[in-house]
Amino acid sequence: MIDPQDMQFCRDAIRHGSLSFHAASKLLPQSVRDPALALYAFCRLADDEVDLKTEKAAAVLMLKERLELVYAGRPRNAAPDRAFAALVQGYEMPRALPEALLEGLAWDAMERRYDDISDLIAYSARVASAVGVMMSVLMGERDADALARACDLGVAMQLTNIARDVGEDARENRLYLPLKWLKQEGVDANAFMADPRTEPGIRICVSRLLKHAQDLYVRSETGIAELPLQCRPGIYAARFVYAGIGGQIRKSGFDSVSQRARTGQGQKLGWLMWSLCRTALSAVAPRSPRLYARPLTETAFLVDAAAHNRPAQTDWSDTLYTAFAQLQTSENARRRHTMASVRTHAR
Repeated sequence: MIDPQDMQFCRDAIRHGSLSFHAASKLLPQSVRDPALALYAFCRLADDEVDLKTEKAAAVLMLKERLELVYAGRPRNAAPDRAFAALVQGYEMPRALPEALLEGLAWDAMERRYDDISDLIAYSARVASAVGVMMSVLMGERDADALARACDLGVAMQLTNIARDVGEDARENRLYLPLKWLKQEGVDANAFMADPRTEPGIRICVSRLLKHAQDLYVRSETGIAELPLQCRPGIYAARFVYAGIGGQIRKSGFDSVSQRARTGQGQKLGWLMWSLCRTALSAVAPRSPRLYARPLTETAFLVDAAAHNRPAQTDWSDTLYTAFAQLQTSENARRRHTMASVRTHAR
């Protein structure tokens, strides 16, 4: 049971932090909406800790400690931590899921770049699909096929985010477009980062990202139809709102460097209404064969971690421990340098 004051903090955090998620959450039943908002508040906290802090490695390592306290039943005395701890206990949330999110944030802290679309999907699996699977757990859905489609939706939404934020990310020294794609289009990645401009090669890469996302949006719908009926409108809404962002990018000629795609309140209302219609249709439509498609290779570990009738995954990813070890090494080096500088100035 989440403390009411902690729950109010989470509601306020989402109301000011994510208009799209806040709008979609209104269509969830309260029994799911409150834990979903608590989950999103913790994920938002984690993301902001890395994005907004100068010492990003230290921020991720601190998040790792906070997660360990949550799973030890001794959360840090902060509303998001306490709410997330209550959620973990109440829903038996597999630890591999929030750990995957932290690994993705660790990759961000290391300013990792991605060679190809598979590498980018692996990143998206961690920062987005892991959240989608946690949402599925909150809804009581732990069937492997449905979880695979939740992963598809998470990747699609993250690829849309990346397509929308190319210019904004570049100005913050972040690059997510696959390096091989850039090379194929004659774009010098370092030159683009030094002076982000709209150019044909970038537009083509953005277009390709959105094509991958659209294919996954379509496949994900078969999983939404497996959720409890009262949960479907909110997840359909998230699917349509994010896909709508992709539509706005297309209208701009795939220019997400000099502008950032936005959707209006009228559009969001239309997608919310369409979500209700799709929910009604899903109640009578036969199952699509797409439901049974294999999970993406990059997201299979998330399905294994959460699905019923799957072996427990106690050591799901060597890359997780590698990422944390690299961050710890980086942080130790930074501290040694800081201490040396202090001693030098003290003489």
